[in-house]
Amino acid sequence: MESSYAFGVILAVLAFLIIAVNALVAVAVLLSIHKNDVGLCFTLNLAVADILIGVAISGLVTDQLFSPTQPTQKNLCRLRMAFVTSSAAASVLTVMLIALDRYLAIKQPLRYLQIMSGLVAGACLAGLWLLSYLIGFLPLGVSMFQQTTYQRVCTFFAVFHPRFVLILSCAGFFPAMLLFVFFYCDMLKIASVHTQQIRKMEHAGAMVGAYRSSRSPSDFKAIRTVSVLIGSFTLSWSPFFITSIVQVACQECNLYPVLEKYLWLLGVGNSLLNPLIYAYRQKEVRQQLYYMALGVKKGFTSFLLLFSARNGGPERPRESSCHIVTISHLEFDG
Repeated sequence: MESSYAFGVILAVLAFLIIAVNALVAVAVLLSIHKNDVGLCFTLNLAVADILIGVAISGLVTDQLFSPTQPTQKNLCRLRMAFVTSSAAASVLTVMLIALDRYLAIKQPLRYLQIMSGLVAGACLAGLWLLSYLIGFLPLGVSMFQQTTYQRVCTFFAVFHPRFVLILSCAGFFPAMLLFVFFYCDMLKIASVHTQQIRKMEHAGAMVGAYRSSRSPSDFKAIRTVSVLIGSFTLSWSPFFITSIVQVACQECNLYPVLEKYLWLLGVGNSLLNPLIYAYRQKEVRQQLYYMALGVKKGFTSFLLLFSARNGGPERPRESSCHIVTISHLEFDG
């Protein structure tokens, strides 16, 4: 009972952080997005998918906190898990779509705008959500992916059989992960070749006698960026899928507690990392977040000044208002 309650509290905190952070990013992207900016559209879609993950797991909080007294019906649990799976699939597929978009931009820079037009991007997003919900709700229509027994405690493997995760791993996740790694490693290779060409041109233009390192800080920054992108995606979801395969192969093994309370939570936690990895690294989003924070700070400061003026007696409001006007004039003069 205590472990279930603690897990419910962790889920509640994680759901709140995922929703809050991704909602903030979604607002910032909406305010900074402009026409034909496909990259920001994909980033916005990732934030929306991660928000839906937060909403989906928030519905599971009550199951963990109150399941002993109010057991969840099996059909309702299936719907909740299907919604969680669909949202997670949309998040993973959007990460893949962002990788493909960046790969095309580097591999085909002259034809990129023709290849990834607004119509193509919209079709990709529509197909992405259709495929995500097809994946999430597939176990509801296929009996072999459903558990025959139900213990009235709503968890992923309480209603979905591990063979569903096995099929999903072999046919979806691991091929997508290999493609993801290929995209970013090839982008790193292309960027390295371009850097070497630029150095040769600089060396031909002006011979420098001093020794120059074979790797510049920009090379290490590119390697670090690729390592973070690949590492966060791989380390978040791979343990869950690998352990699920082991569970299918070893029927005597009881890995369900580890899968449902640790590894599944690790995969869902990737939705909290995505805004930091994909959104905050974009200059437009960072600037918009800065302006939003500045606006909140100014509004809060004005509220405090107004509040102190109202509680400071009859003379102080006049002084406070003069003080505010003086500040505004100084701003205009600067």
